[in-house]
Amino acid sequence: MLPVITEEISAEIFTEVFKDVPVWRKKMIHYLKEENPEINTAIIEAANKTDLDPKAVALGAYMTYLLIERATKEQDIFSED
Repeated sequence: MLPVITEEISAEIFTEVFKDVPVWRKKMIHYLKEENPEINTAIIEAANKTDLDPKAVALGAYMTYLLIERATKEQDIFSED
C-alpha cells in the first residue's frame, strides 16, 4: 500500500521543485542513478518513448518518486512511535 502524501509534503516538494526546475531535475537524475538506477532508466526510457515533452514526463516521474519517498519516510517515523 502506498503511503499518504500529505498537503505539507506536497507543498514542500513543490516549493523545492519549482524554485529551479532544470537544476532540480538534474539533481534528481544523479540522485536516482545512485539510489535506484532501474527506476531512473525506466523514467528516461518512458520519457523518450512518448510524443510528449521528455523533460516534462521525467519531471512528473521524478516528482512522484520523491513524493512517495518522503511520505514513506514520514510514515515510517510515525510507525516507530
